[in-house]
Order: sequence, then structure tokens, then C-alpha cells
Amino acid sequence: MDYGMYFFEHITPYETMVRRMERVIASGRTRYQDYFLFETRGFGKVLVLDKDVQSTEKDEYIYHETLVHPAMLAHAEPRTVLIIGGGEGATLREVLKHPTVEKAVMVDIDGELVEVAKAHMPEWHQGAFEDPRSVLVIEDARAYLERTEERYDVILIDLTDPVGEDNPARLLYTVEFYDLVRRHLNPGGVMGMQAGMIMLTHHRVHPVVHRTVREVFRYVRSYKNHIPGFYLNFGFLLASEAFDPAAFSEGTIEARILERNLPLKHLTAPYLEALFVLPKDLEEAIRSETLVSTDQNPFYLTPDGEARQAPYPK
Repeated sequence: MDYGMYFFEHITPYETMVRRMERVIASGRTRYQDYFLFETRGFGKVLVLDKDVQSTEKDEYIYHETLVHPAMLAHAEPRTVLIIGGGEGATLREVLKHPTVEKAVMVDIDGELVEVAKAHMPEWHQGAFEDPRSVLVIEDARAYLERTEERYDVILIDLTDPVGEDNPARLLYTVEFYDLVRRHLNPGGVMGMQAGMIMLTHHRVHPVVHRTVREVFRYVRSYKNHIPGFYLNFGFLLASEAFDPAAFSEGTIEARILERNLPLKHLTAPYLEALFVLPKDLEEAIRSETLVSTDQNPFYLTPDGEARQAPYPK
């Protein structure tokens, strides 16, 4: 190993990823979390929140295209979009690529982190915050949904995983929260979300989220993609009350990509449709999962990747 500064990320208590740092760009603590932004030769800038890598400059477009466009393309004409989380602004950037969008509301609890992204991560947001269709709300997402009467064609959830028993994000992974989301969708609306890493040591994360969402929505479909900066697969979900958001008729996705003139770097229509093909072990894990996360007993992840339930400490 060459001499220099290195960042050690503990993926599990037994596996660690090491990244060489060329320079530290920014670090500190907001009211809600620690942040650390540094630069590498391999992946460019790397954002770390509470010791976990959240995004890398060179491949963030893969994650954000995968999160945003399946939901947006499942809807025939998405005009209003709500983003829950997404502090770097890249989810907002991808939403605004759709010319049908008239209003995109991004709700993030951590305004300080949003300012860090505006100042130091222009590669992510690319001016999306200044787009006249954008509305930035600094507020707890659940509180926002409880007070607003607005409804949306698409709601995208881009949150960190609920790791640890004291993690407040646990209450954004419950039946009651997803029911709030459902009630703020327009008829024919679609929810899309990041739904946990998919690896053998954390194989219950995605099935628990899928099982919980299934308590609320009639149609729930899983898909996954490999995110190079994480060196693993991440799971995602689409959900709708009105239709199966992954049951595309032949040519529909390709036609919508062309009609909207989407400048995609990663996804094509055939590849997007293929993301919904799951391996047998994951399908069986989803089918056999029984844990349902509720406000009274929300689930959380241990550092080992085990899914547990316990009342949230107040």
C-alpha cells in the first residue's frame, strides 16, 4: 500500500473497503449528521455521511438514473413530483430532465448539508436548485406530508438505510409512512424508492422494505442495479395503487424516452426493463419475508445486516 491518506469504510463488521484520499474538501457536523467530502483519483469526489459512503462523483449518475427514471417513465405524463431526501440535488436534476414536469418539490431535513452540496458538489446538482420548477423545503419529510394537502404524480424516496436502533430514519420505513405517501399521490401515481443494498450478509433489508410497502400498495415491484462506487448491488422499488408500474407494453419505455428526448447516460429501454429480472434467491427472500415495519415497532438494521424490530426510543 502506498503512503498517503486512506478512508476505511466498514461495510460489515468483517469486511472493509479502503479508498485513497487525494485531498479533503470539506468536513463537519450538521444538526443531524457528520459529513466528510474528499477526492480520489478513481471516483472523483466522495461524499460520506456518518461514516458511510453515500455517493461518488464518477458514478452517481448510475444510482440517480436508476432511482428516478423507472418511476418517471412508468407514468404517462408526470407533471408534479415530490422528492423525499436527495440532499445533493442529483435526484432533482434527473427529475427535471423530463419536460412534462411543471413542479418538483424536494423535502430534506438537513438544510446545512444542502448548502454543503450547493457549495462543493456542483457536479451533482448542476444548477437544479435554481431551476424555476424547483421548490426546496427544509423540513422533516413526515411532518411535511402530515401538514400538506398537495398531491403528486410521482413521489421519489431517497433516504439512508435505517442502521441502528436510535436512527430516526426508522420512522420513514413504516406502514404508516408509506400510507402517508400513498395518500399524497394523484390517481395513477407512482412511488419510487431506494430500498437497501443487496448482499448476502444484508439479504433481508430489501425483502423487509418490500413486505412493508406491500401492506399499503396494490402493486409493488423490485428491481436492482450494480453501483460501481459502492462495489455492490442496490435494491429499488416501484409501487402504485392503479397499475403494475413494471408491466410495460412492448415499446412503451423506448417511446417515452424518445418523446421526452431524455439525455440518459446509463439507462436504455431494454436495460431498464431487464433490471426487474431478479435472481432466484432474492425472489424467494421477498416471497417468504414476514416482518412488517410499523410506527409501534419499526425495523432497523444491525451492523451485521440483521433486520430487527423494537419500539423507537423517544
